[in-house]
Amino acid sequence: MSKKTILSGNHAAAYAVKLSRPDVISAYPITPQTPVIEKLSEFVENGELNARFIRVESEHSAMSAVLGAASVGARVYTATSSQGLLYMYEVCWWAAGARLPIVMGIITRAIAPPWSIWTDHNDILTLRDSGWIIMFAQDVQEVFDLTVQAFKIAEETSLPVAVGWDAFVVSHTVEPLEILSQEHVDRFLPKKKIGGHMLNFDDPFSLGNLTYPDDYMEFRYDIWKTQREALDIISNIYEEYSEISGRAYGGLLEDNMCDDADIILFMMGAASGDAIEAARLLREKGLKVGVCRLRVIRPFPAEEIAKKSERVKMIGVFDRDVSMGYSGVLATDIKSALKEYGVDVPVAEYIGGLGGRDLRVKDFLEIFEDMDKMARKGVKFSRKWIGLKEKYIGGVP
Repeated sequence: MSKKTILSGNHAAAYAVKLSRPDVISAYPITPQTPVIEKLSEFVENGELNARFIRVESEHSAMSAVLGAASVGARVYTATSSQGLLYMYEVCWWAAGARLPIVMGIITRAIAPPWSIWTDHNDILTLRDSGWIIMFAQDVQEVFDLTVQAFKIAEETSLPVAVGWDAFVVSHTVEPLEILSQEHVDRFLPKKKIGGHMLNFDDPFSLGNLTYPDDYMEFRYDIWKTQREALDIISNIYEEYSEISGRAYGGLLEDNMCDDADIILFMMGAASGDAIEAARLLREKGLKVGVCRLRVIRPFPAEEIAKKSERVKMIGVFDRDVSMGYSGVLATDIKSALKEYGVDVPVAEYIGGLGGRDLRVKDFLEIFEDMDKMARKGVKFSRKWIGLKEKYIGGVP
């Protein structure tokens, strides 16, 4: 039996972790992540969760603690945001390189300077080349669901998994959700098996020692190969979870009015809801537009994206992030996917919402109408920043 309740995104994550029965939790507080760890520490303190809660002096130590615990077979969890993720960044690469099934929540927050506590996606996307599997939730329910799924994905791939959600828009917003029973989660996520390359006294070996050039490249290839194989593993786990929860998780992408669309906007995160509402309003006016939300960023679902793009007049990519000196991160990956699969379609890139800048339905109405105009004019490519203050356009004064 599932239970209907009302929770914030952060507390939804904490309940999902509790039901997943971790052995070790370690984290350092940072806005807007702190309520996740506060609630988990409360569960441990009052006896609802039988886990070791390790208090540390920094995010670097938090990741180091769960890395050590995972190395000997513990099921582990941590969470962070922004500067905290950057502080633990060195150890994140160790976690992936050591093939450790760590699960981490990343409540996305803009990177300083200047200081910001509001959302954009540059922090979580710094992990894209490290070997971490990266998923992104749209709402409170999906924070819960993806967190439970992340433990199974991590343990079946022997790779760490990050689940991201937007600061304040999801982290502190209270929404209705269904929480699975402990029985359901136990059936979906059985007790972790100890073995494989876990450290033990009976068969001692070194984990992460010096590797010479004759061998290093094969370690990286092995992670890359597993990431590619994870496309099917994640899809299968989504299907299994859908059967247990009754909530549809159709795949790595979520289609919204894309089947007959002439124009599709690709994006991720909470603002997808505003884009979907804009698309619905324009559908009523006869404009065939759709929204395709990325639920998984690594491994990158390149083939699926290419297939959805091959018959449309134009695609757009909305990035709540920017790779300085070039483009948005998602746009770069999507353009590469189109090239890889031989899809020649006009592309419009949009960058906006950085540092928590408000994104509203009207912004996405303007984006879709802009794409429609460009498609009718035969424009092949454009890149625009959305919502800049007028005085900044053309350069910072």
